[in-house]
Amino acid sequence: MKRFALAGNPNSGKTTLFNSLTGSSEYVGNWPGVTVEKKAGTYKNKKTGAVASVVDLPGIYSLSPYTPEEVVSRNFILEEKPDCVINIVDATNLERNLYLTTQILEMDVPVVIALNMMDAVAKNGDYIDTEKLSKALGVPVVGISALKEENLDELMGAAIRASEASRKGCSFLKDCLVQELIDSLSENYEAKGILNARFHATKLVEDDEIEKKAEPELSEKVSAYKETFKNETFGTDFEAIVADARYKYISEYLAPAETKRIRKASEKMTLSDKIDRIMTNKWVALPLFAVVLFLIFHFVFGEDLLYLNAMGAVDSTFPGEGPFAGLFSNGGIASLGVFLQSLLTDCTDWLTEATRTGMTNAGAAEWSIGLVCDGVMGGLFAVLSFLPQIALLFFFFSILEDSGYMARIAFILDKIFRKYGLSGRAFLPMIMGFGCSVPAMMNTRTLATDNERTSTIRVIPFFSCGAKLPIILAVAGCVAELFGFAHPELITLGMYFLGVVVALICVLLMRHTTLKGETPPFIMELPSYHLPQPRALAIHVWDKTKHFVKKAFTIILASTILIWFLSHFAWNWGYLADEDMGQSILASLGKLIQPIFTPLGFGSQLNGGQNGTGWTFGVAAISGLIAKENVIGTFGTLAASLGHVFDPDLDESAAGVAYVLAIAKDTGITIPGLISFIAFNVFAIPCFAATATAKSELPKGKFKGTIVFWLATAYTVSSAIYTIGSWWWTCFIWAGAFVIALYLIHRYNVSHHVRKAEVA
Repeated sequence: MKRFALAGNPNSGKTTLFNSLTGSSEYVGNWPGVTVEKKAGTYKNKKTGAVASVVDLPGIYSLSPYTPEEVVSRNFILEEKPDCVINIVDATNLERNLYLTTQILEMDVPVVIALNMMDAVAKNGDYIDTEKLSKALGVPVVGISALKEENLDELMGAAIRASEASRKGCSFLKDCLVQELIDSLSENYEAKGILNARFHATKLVEDDEIEKKAEPELSEKVSAYKETFKNETFGTDFEAIVADARYKYISEYLAPAETKRIRKASEKMTLSDKIDRIMTNKWVALPLFAVVLFLIFHFVFGEDLLYLNAMGAVDSTFPGEGPFAGLFSNGGIASLGVFLQSLLTDCTDWLTEATRTGMTNAGAAEWSIGLVCDGVMGGLFAVLSFLPQIALLFFFFSILEDSGYMARIAFILDKIFRKYGLSGRAFLPMIMGFGCSVPAMMNTRTLATDNERTSTIRVIPFFSCGAKLPIILAVAGCVAELFGFAHPELITLGMYFLGVVVALICVLLMRHTTLKGETPPFIMELPSYHLPQPRALAIHVWDKTKHFVKKAFTIILASTILIWFLSHFAWNWGYLADEDMGQSILASLGKLIQPIFTPLGFGSQLNGGQNGTGWTFGVAAISGLIAKENVIGTFGTLAASLGHVFDPDLDESAAGVAYVLAIAKDTGITIPGLISFIAFNVFAIPCFAATATAKSELPKGKFKGTIVFWLATAYTVSSAIYTIGSWWWTCFIWAGAFVIALYLIHRYNVSHHVRKAEVA
């Protein structure tokens, strides 16, 4: 089977073309050694019977090794040797897109140019002579519309025909000041028997790091040439000289293939330009984006969509029960995300109870019923209950991305984020963390460097997801009930704000110490606004959610079984009912680690020490490793095992407060201790789903350090909250420690620069 590679600029329609060619046959994975997504699928022509494998290379602007995407695309073409490269070119931005084309054509590989968005060119009244462009480039050129699926079979037919013959790479440079050097190096590469000699020679002249390491002798030849070279405009910047020669060639020989309609003054601004006058306005852009984000999160996670309950317009008991009871939450109309989650939870609860009844009637052992219904199904379904909301979140963010809006926001935020050592691309994954850390971490694949990706993944859990909200609300409600605090919502708002502040501080520290590095230049095309393709949206959502489902049935399933076993068996291997959890292996482990939490306010200082009930807070925190929503459930189970009885008619929110309140009264925990407990759950290791995702998305060798980072941050922040809250004067000690840490970082950076200077 022939194998074709799709290469092109971001937003050129490459992925849309891939989806149209392969349908639902694609395979999604990662390129070896990096977290850049790899897509491969199969093209089938029902009329001719032609079949071909199609690989969707990452979107790139050049083949210089500045980003993981560029290295992946370059290595695939050079080393994997596809039968043909289909270069997707945005026909509405012809000259700029042809820059990458001229680099690909330097390689010894068959190439076909796919002029995409030809329908938009015709709509604008413009014209591109594909035959003239084909003659100028020396390769077939086919006009297509990936969105409307026009001329796709003609494109693949041209690619199949082109793959039948070999092709020699050639240069597309005009008046290049270093052409003589490129020609000489090309001959040197050919003499060594190295394929793609023209491409390698050009890249070596451009001071390409990969080429310099591969051919140090030829690199010395370039250095020697620089010593004798002088130019008033470019100096010895050979990369700029080559780039200038490329654009000169494109302007003189390739651009004439395009004929643009003469536009009136009133037509100079496109519809996208007019929209951008509002969307990218420096005063309006960010507030407008905040409104968009609020609407998305409210539609996905809001329990009172129309604020009917807040206005007292609906009786809190309506409708009570029935098949559509999940549409109403606490008296208000639930959002689509909450409704779908409630519907899925009702189904899984029914399935669990049906299984429990069936196993009981069949005479199954009590421990086996607990294992299947509580350990496997209960733990798995608790995680899967977030699937509808995760899918919806992906759906809305895919709309923002495919429409071209997200590119504008990344551009606007780049100036702000660059101060913290990040690019504007990092904003979207962080904001997605408020919904769920799993899709947020997956979205870091768009970041340019390993260090930027690592620092972003590490702080994403600090943006409190929906699963942490029950913990915050329950503990804040407990503080209000137990200590007469009149405004628990301030605690909730404060924890969200604290998470953002700590995230920014941590990024700043990491980017100046362990994850130092230059923030890569942020180059992004602002594509024209357009309506997303429904089929493409569906494929995007499926691609992301299936990763979550796969993890749910692997590492999450294994972890839920482990936690269930530890919480329902004693050291003598005797099975324990829920009400006897205090005698379990998990409880004993909680008592063992209880002293560790003493500086945090919920350790040995609580009622009775290890012989009392203070260990319950440690056990609750451990149970949150599976899913944060387990924390409040664990409090309820532990409170019941300690003899507390609760009103079965309490709603979920009130029940959570009651559970925490019962444990708090038993242990005698203080307000600083309770707030410290919230902070620990916000900043510590996230749920298993997010932890598993982090492991798969982080660069090699960064996962263990990330676990230590989460624990250290949680411990430090929680300790500061407890000690300052209990003894206000300790704020001066913490401030002093922070200043000393900043001084040590400064000294480290200075000495590091000195050592580098000495080596140089």
